[in-house]
Formats: sequence, structure tokens, C-alpha cells
Amino acid sequence: MGLRSRLVAARQKVLCSLYRRTALLGNLGPIVSFGFDDFPRSAYLVAGRILETYGGRGTYYVAPGLMGTSEDLGELCHLEDLHSVLEKGHELGTQTFQHSSCRTVSLNVFQEDVQKGIRELQQLTGVETLHFAYPYGHLSLATKRRLGPVLRSSRSIFPGINGSELDLNLLLANRIYGDLGNSRQIEDLILRNAQQKGWLIFYTHDVRPNPSEYGCTPEIFEFAVSTAVKSGNRILTIDRLLAEIGGSLPTAAAPFPTVETEALPK
Repeated sequence: MGLRSRLVAARQKVLCSLYRRTALLGNLGPIVSFGFDDFPRSAYLVAGRILETYGGRGTYYVAPGLMGTSEDLGELCHLEDLHSVLEKGHELGTQTFQHSSCRTVSLNVFQEDVQKGIRELQQLTGVETLHFAYPYGHLSLATKRRLGPVLRSSRSIFPGINGSELDLNLLLANRIYGDLGNSRQIEDLILRNAQQKGWLIFYTHDVRPNPSEYGCTPEIFEFAVSTAVKSGNRILTIDRLLAEIGGSLPTAAAPFPTVETEALPK
């Protein structure tokens, strides 16, 4: 392992160990959840139907300021997609309003963008969602500390299986990118989760025959879903699982605390 890799691993360890908000999974596992970042339309029109075929549902993370635009992920979601997702039993999460990175804006600005994303999504759908995924996977100790008390869950792109003691301020998640050439890695994760009776979260972006570098093909996505079902994992959305866990989890958004002047490590 090179110096850069060691530094990345050390930083991830610190981020995972501090400002935790824990909940116990108990005997609810094994569970697999599927999330879609930036909410490309193909993630619902293609992957959503695959999930529904197997009795599952997904979590779609939206940056409302990007709705209706097109980029390398393809066309992003429209307003009617938000309503259709909810009608079919899927769920919505947020990724700030403008899909901003906490590494490029101040803590104040980032907090405001998170809150604006929650408010805008509620105005568009009538549903308040408190499930969050960090844009680009970027986070810091300062943002983890500040977001934790007011969100129901915050999801990272740090790989791994969420074990018996969950950190709701930094859920681990594993990418599904590419095509069936990556099926072995995905299958190994699913089977290991079934053995450990943990909570395995997958994420991707667009799902289409020629995906972006951040997306996957319909074939590899269906492989992941079918393997999860066949191996005895339940497919649940983030909110559905947390509802089963229960406990003192936030149920409504609260104002963020005033930013303190103390220096927090990045």
C-alpha cells in the first residue's frame, strides 16, 4: 500500500470513528438496500422496474437544483418522476440543492444547501425526507458532526458492510459500476452479508446499456438484485429498515445549530 492509500485509509478510519450516532441492527439482517445518486431517469425507468420485479424498492437521492438537466449520467429526473417513485413505494433522499461539495464551500454554505434541498423536495412532493447522501462522497468531521443531529441517516461511499452497531451519521455503501465483469465482487459481498446477517448498501447512478463511468448496465444491476433475493437477503429501503429498528431517530427536520468558531479537523 502506497503512502497516499495509507493516508486515505487513516482519514476514513477517523471519519468512521468520531461523531457516531449508533443504532443496533439486532436480528433484522441480512438486508440489502439499493441507492441511486443524482437520480438519473434511467435509475428509475430501468432499475426501478427491476427492483419491483423482485419485490424490492430503492432510495433515490435528489439534488433538486439539477432536475431536468442532462449530463454524462444522461437525463436527470423530472418532477413527474418524483411522484411516480413515491407512488410505486420507492423513497426519496437528498444530496443538497445544488449538489455541492463540502470540500469546496464553507460549512455555513453547505448547511444552507442541505436545508434548501430538504425544503425544496418537500415543496415539490409534500414529503419531508431526512435521508442524505454526501455529494461526490465528500465529507469532513465538521459536516458529520453538524448534520448528524438533524438527519435520519447520512450515507457515504466508504465500502463495507454495516454490522450489528450502525453509525447512522455515516452509513457504509458499495458501488455497482460497469457490467457483468464485476459480478464476482458483487456476489461475494452479498453472500458475505448473508452470512454475517448485516446490512449491505449498494449505490450507483445511471442504469443503461452504455452507462457512464459512474453507472452500470441493467444486466449487472439485475444480477445484484436477484443474487440478493436468492441468498436470503431482504431488500429494504433505508427508511423502511430504520422504521423496523425504531428508537429515537429524527422524524422531522430541525434548524441546524449555529456554527461554532472552534476549529474542527477537515
